[in-house]
Amino acid sequence: MDNKSFTIKQILADHWNSFLSLNYDLRPAIPKNVEKVIHCGDPAFGHALYFCGHCDKFKYVPFRCKSRFCNTCGASYVSDRAISISSKLINCTHRHLVFTIPSELRNFFRLDRSLLNVLFEASSQTIFAWFHKLNKSEHFTPGFISTLHTFGRDLKWNPHIHMIITEGASGNNTIWRHIHHIPFTMLRKRWQATLLDLLHKRLGSRFYPLKSKLFLSFKEGFYVYAKKEKKSIAKNSIDYIVRYTGKPAMAQSRILNYDGNFVTFYYDRHEDGKRVTEKLSAIEFIKRLIVHIPDEQFKMVRYYGLYAKRHKHSTKFFLLLSPEKKKFLRRHSNWRARILMAFGFDPIRCSCGYTMELVDIFTPKKPTFLAYLPPPAYNISC
Repeated sequence: MDNKSFTIKQILADHWNSFLSLNYDLRPAIPKNVEKVIHCGDPAFGHALYFCGHCDKFKYVPFRCKSRFCNTCGASYVSDRAISISSKLINCTHRHLVFTIPSELRNFFRLDRSLLNVLFEASSQTIFAWFHKLNKSEHFTPGFISTLHTFGRDLKWNPHIHMIITEGASGNNTIWRHIHHIPFTMLRKRWQATLLDLLHKRLGSRFYPLKSKLFLSFKEGFYVYAKKEKKSIAKNSIDYIVRYTGKPAMAQSRILNYDGNFVTFYYDRHEDGKRVTEKLSAIEFIKRLIVHIPDEQFKMVRYYGLYAKRHKHSTKFFLLLSPEKKKFLRRHSNWRARILMAFGFDPIRCSCGYTMELVDIFTPKKPTFLAYLPPPAYNISC
């Protein structure tokens, strides 16, 4: 196959029925999102009909699936998310933090997806506790946005939290205090203690032996990445936000080859930056990919502190994105504007030069693929 065929959609379309025949118990969100991706852009699953009154031409514009699991629709989701987040950000320097967990804990979060909420809870408590300790009477509050990533660069299950946080905070009396130094040792140990305590409460006494072992094995705490960015988020806002809050599990550009049975892709190893090439059967590739589909209604991005609700000093902050600019970006974020900006042509401009008009919308009452899907069930493997 040529390089144009190396798409996740094609791999899923070729092997999804074979995958289902293996009778894995799948979480309900998995077949729903995979089928959306397979039929994304298929006119039979919904389309708009446009007509040119000048030359009597018709044009079908198929609907997209709007699944975050879809690499095509995910780009639109990321763009909309970036505008939404940027409109909330204070015009100041932000720090990027990553809260990781050891391999011994990862399977707990895979077996019980509700525990993923604990990662958000523990990381936010870690940050709030440290800022509060700076001055208890001021009760300094930062603004931060947390995103859950469940994948490592090799697509294996590796849940961790990415956080974008203000290098400063607002207090009860102080409008703004710049805070540039965040101690690594404190952050790591506090993150470790908070996470293990919360897991102990959720899992009960059976977790205690592992908890004790992890305290002994990780005396410096669990790894937290907190490298200072060279540029202010205000200077590189959209790219910065998209990079850490909308990243898909697998960029299709990383797929080097797909011969119909095996998928070859690469990733740059985190430890030393070395490029690693991996070849998997299509079934194994699908299995490794779909585990990262979140459950329905699970919020992958969450807002805290100054970004969660109004603060008494909120009106005194300068925002990164003005309401006027947000309105402009929203107006130019529809499908027609995106195609025009990305490819340089208007999708509803007729070849005769006139703009086509919408005359009908077709939406099937019930997608046909639902008829042959197996009844949903929960599973420990996917």
